[in-house]
Amino acid sequence: MKTLSIKQSEIEKNWWVADAEGQVLGRFASRIAQVLRGKHKVNFTPHMDMGDCVVVINAEKVYLSGNKETKKTYFRHTGYPGGGKETTLDHLRHTYPERIVTNAIKGMLPHNRLGRKVLSHLKVYAGTEHPHHAQQPQELKV
Repeated sequence: MKTLSIKQSEIEKNWWVADAEGQVLGRFASRIAQVLRGKHKVNFTPHMDMGDCVVVINAEKVYLSGNKETKKTYFRHTGYPGGGKETTLDHLRHTYPERIVTNAIKGMLPHNRLGRKVLSHLKVYAGTEHPHHAQQPQELKV
């Protein structure tokens, strides 16, 4: 049997729009990560960027089960000694609601340069409006 490897010129990229309103964050993020990676395609090649571009709208209305709204924290470091900062999900929802979805999807992608490139195909918006109408995105059922 021959193993076929797809060429860069044979990759077709599509645009999708996904509505996060009322969706459970983890299940929603895992589906978006699969589309970004290209795992939904028949000719998936793990070492190539062959995924599609995804526009996520209504990121501020994503749902989290349990009491994660007040208990879940996000850690970041400023780079200076003693510069560790923790932010609750409730505070993040009021200030930067797009980061909730972006961080969840980022954690489900490879942690290397391919993952960073794939993450650049993700566009997240808090409301329903987005500037990507010219790409004619299709609706992604999640």
